[in-house]
Amino acid sequence: MRFPSLHSSPRLLDISAASCPQLSCFFETVGDCNLAACCLCCSLMIFIYDHQVKMPDIQMGSHTLRSHGTKVLRFHMQDWIILILLAIIDGCLNVIEPFHRFVGRDMMTDLRYPMKKNTVPFWAVPILGIVLPFLIILGIYFKRNNVLDLHNAVLGLLFSTFITGVLTDAIKDAVGRPRPDFFWRCFPDGIPKYDNITTGVVCHGVKSVIKEGHKSFPSGHSSWSFAGLGFLSWYLAGKLQAFDGRGHVAKLCIVFLPLLLASLVAISRVDDYWHHWQDVFAGGFLGLVVASFCYLQFFPPPYDLDGWLPHAYLREMSDSRNSVPLQPTAIFRQSRSSEVETNTILESIEAGRRY
Repeated sequence: MRFPSLHSSPRLLDISAASCPQLSCFFETVGDCNLAACCLCCSLMIFIYDHQVKMPDIQMGSHTLRSHGTKVLRFHMQDWIILILLAIIDGCLNVIEPFHRFVGRDMMTDLRYPMKKNTVPFWAVPILGIVLPFLIILGIYFKRNNVLDLHNAVLGLLFSTFITGVLTDAIKDAVGRPRPDFFWRCFPDGIPKYDNITTGVVCHGVKSVIKEGHKSFPSGHSSWSFAGLGFLSWYLAGKLQAFDGRGHVAKLCIVFLPLLLASLVAISRVDDYWHHWQDVFAGGFLGLVVASFCYLQFFPPPYDLDGWLPHAYLREMSDSRNSVPLQPTAIFRQSRSSEVETNTILESIEAGRRY
């Protein structure tokens, strides 16, 4: 029984020629030797190179603010410019007048809830949705010393909240749904006035208060909270490796804490009669969806084997390893890890046995 020659496996010859000149010359020398003998000789070469050449390891601590901070900022300069543009757009959306949806006499039954102060003030939303996640991300940076993780996490967090803010305010202005307390915004003295023909409201309250009364759908508190704290939940799930298959429910409890806080903020909007329940549900869903997209833009899914590292760091590791001249050891490890190449060699051996 004769095994197929090396020339009957052009795929293996291509791999060898592309890997390094030493291995290529070796295959040319053996010529039509049996594949089994060649594999034995290659194994000896791998053993020799394993004891002579070692690839450099990439350490987490090598990517700090001092060593790579400027480089990372320059690489993502356009992203930061887009963030500034998003902030300007969101500011403009808060200035323009929203659509004044028709409100008739018969509709006032569901819009007579009392006006209350905010349980969660407007200024507290950025603190909960941006500052709190940022502090946690910063604390993890001091532990890991990985500026790529810090930068991408902060960038993803800001994109999550700013994109959500633009979408939320744009929908608010376009829909113009009245808030549950619209009656008292429109008629602060409690004396209603309606158009004799259309029965539409004729408001005589403060203009800015009436303007804010047409921004019920969706809830900005809910969307911003779920955008920032939802991103934090994704981030913690990756860092804690919550889905590593070991069944540590305590990790999930930590992951759900930010979502619980966001839910309480959303519920407060219904309790304060600033929003209908549909507004809160839509806002929370919008924020969580945007947070998911933004997180996965910068990080692998938490259930991934490398889910605790950002895409940029994994790419940096791959580029650093590829920049080192490849030795036969590395080439054969890569080829053996490739399912296509392995299947090709096995099929050639089986064909020789049958022959």
